[in-house]
Amino acid sequence: MAEAPPRHRAIPFLIVCSLLLFGAGIFFPFFHVKKFWVFGDAVSVVSGIIDLFREGEYFLFAVLTLFTLVFPCFKLGLLGIIWLEREHDLARVRRLHGWVESLGKWSMLDVFVVAILIVAMKSATVADIHIGLGLYLFTFSVVAAQFASALVARLLKRE
Repeated sequence: MAEAPPRHRAIPFLIVCSLLLFGAGIFFPFFHVKKFWVFGDAVSVVSGIIDLFREGEYFLFAVLTLFTLVFPCFKLGLLGIIWLEREHDLARVRRLHGWVESLGKWSMLDVFVVAILIVAMKSATVADIHIGLGLYLFTFSVVAAQFASALVARLLKRE
């Protein structure tokens, strides 16, 4: 494979940024909940998943763990492998990128779950919800990963 154009050299930067934003985003609060205008709580992805496990909600625990933790990490790992292996086995790299695109579609389930959770909690008159830093970090992580994946797809089509 020839030297990557300048915009394609951003791919490793986007992958690393996405990974760092993802790591921070799952631990920072997604939102701050104030119940009955007195009791407050900050909810992150990790704390929410742990709470589901503690409460015996094993199905929700498994689904959210899979779609909000495992899939994004696997997708970013595949993007990293694709970038590192792009000059060695183009057929394998294209096959791996097909997996990345498939995972990208499935990983949107976590965004859907978060949206439903926010709407459900906002509709309850006993709670006041404010978006936290974690949601923004997580969102920027998804956007950076999507840009990286799109640039990889362009690079692979050139070859």
